[in-house]
Amino acid sequence: MDKNKVIIFDTTLRDGEQSPGCSMHLSEKLDIAEALEALGVDVIEAGFPAASEGEFEAVRAIAAVCKRATVAGLCRCKKEDIDKTYEAVKHAVSPRIHIFIATSPIHLRSKLKISEERCLEIIDEYTRYTRTLVNDVEFSFEDASRTPLGFLIKAAKTAVSAGATTINLPDTTGYATPDEIENMVRRISDEVQGIQNAVISMHCHNDLGMAVANSLAGVRAGARQIECTVNGIGERAGNAPLEEVVMALKTRADFFGLTTGIDTKRIYRTSKLVSSVIGIKPSPNKAVIGANAFVHESGIHQHGILQDKATYEIIKPEDVGIPQNALLLGKHSGKHAFKESISEMGYALTDEQIDSVFPLYKSLAERKKTLQRADIEALLAGYTRRIVKRTYALKNYEISAFKNSASASVTLEADGKLIGDRMSGDGPIDAGFKAISSATGLNFRLSDYQVHAVTEGKDALGEASVKLTDGKNQSTGKGISTDVLEASLIAYVDAINKLLQYESC
Repeated sequence: MDKNKVIIFDTTLRDGEQSPGCSMHLSEKLDIAEALEALGVDVIEAGFPAASEGEFEAVRAIAAVCKRATVAGLCRCKKEDIDKTYEAVKHAVSPRIHIFIATSPIHLRSKLKISEERCLEIIDEYTRYTRTLVNDVEFSFEDASRTPLGFLIKAAKTAVSAGATTINLPDTTGYATPDEIENMVRRISDEVQGIQNAVISMHCHNDLGMAVANSLAGVRAGARQIECTVNGIGERAGNAPLEEVVMALKTRADFFGLTTGIDTKRIYRTSKLVSSVIGIKPSPNKAVIGANAFVHESGIHQHGILQDKATYEIIKPEDVGIPQNALLLGKHSGKHAFKESISEMGYALTDEQIDSVFPLYKSLAERKKTLQRADIEALLAGYTRRIVKRTYALKNYEISAFKNSASASVTLEADGKLIGDRMSGDGPIDAGFKAISSATGLNFRLSDYQVHAVTEGKDALGEASVKLTDGKNQSTGKGISTDVLEASLIAYVDAINKLLQYESC
């Protein structure tokens, strides 16, 4: 292993999806997995196969589609979990089984109700068993940062001697400080015999806003794997954001002296894909990929930037793939020009995929004189290359609104037939959603609804996001249009189609 390279372990599809409101459809997971592999991620943690049959199938599908990256599945120290995970990842080009057990006093006492001695026995038994299935075994000590160092060292010794190839030291609750993380990693490095044959990994949560600082402190002390997520999504306050740890290592290569295998020019579009899929946009002041990350309003800052961008920009926007030229295409542009333009933007779509998305582009171009890059990005981000079966499609709608009420008439196509209904509601969106529900006979619960302007101006593209749940599954529907009402109705129908596909599986 190159000691100067930091392995990037992405857990967007596992820890990230566990974040409230971030559940993904299988087709979306596959798109994200392919984007992560193109980004240069070394390890993709695809999910928790033993959690459900749907999760198992998703991990297995991701393992089959990845051509280079290691695909990992997470599991508890239980034989049935490990066997299930092995079945899910065994056909990957490079399979990994990631097992874990909690080691902190509060977890041993209150959750697991076992002694330290029993915990060590479990670590030894299940690490050895997992090594009979795969050669790449990662062992995580949940809540490592709140585990007494003496016992953590014993646990690490046990896992390494039993065959673990990666030792993960999670700051599960985001409790630690950088100094504590650095001390923990150094002690493990110095006192665990055989650790030089394994990789030490950091998995830091952001409860106190120190996930990136803690991850980098671990790397400074000798860790060579960072576990992170795109846009920092994850449990509670989230995980260390991939884009931040990668750009910190690149921008401050003079300080860290380390590299990653990430193609940083793909960071922005990967971030856009993930935010589009889950329907959660990063904060405008989010580091590296936020809308304001490269915007300068102060007169002093603007003057400096005009003289030399390096006065206030330590990262070039183009280094993370943020485009600089705004105008792209018009309604008279043909398929060839469209294909060439999105290729220049870094999107690699097959001819079949181009044929599928081009009519959506033409429909949009008819409504706008010129299309900006942001319009095309929104179009492609909302476009799932693995088409979800469309049980319903929006054909027509008519909405009227008054001061205290609104009514909507909606026409849908289903199996070649037109269906529709008219309903009243508290507002135009409420009326439109009720009309769709009445026409389909489906009454899924609306858990979230958002609408954003993609660009500026009176013909700005509106991007709507709708989250529906049937009590067991949740889906996020996307819709884009110059008419935000239309975008909202498209998103609602899209979410219904995804939920129906869940139910048919």
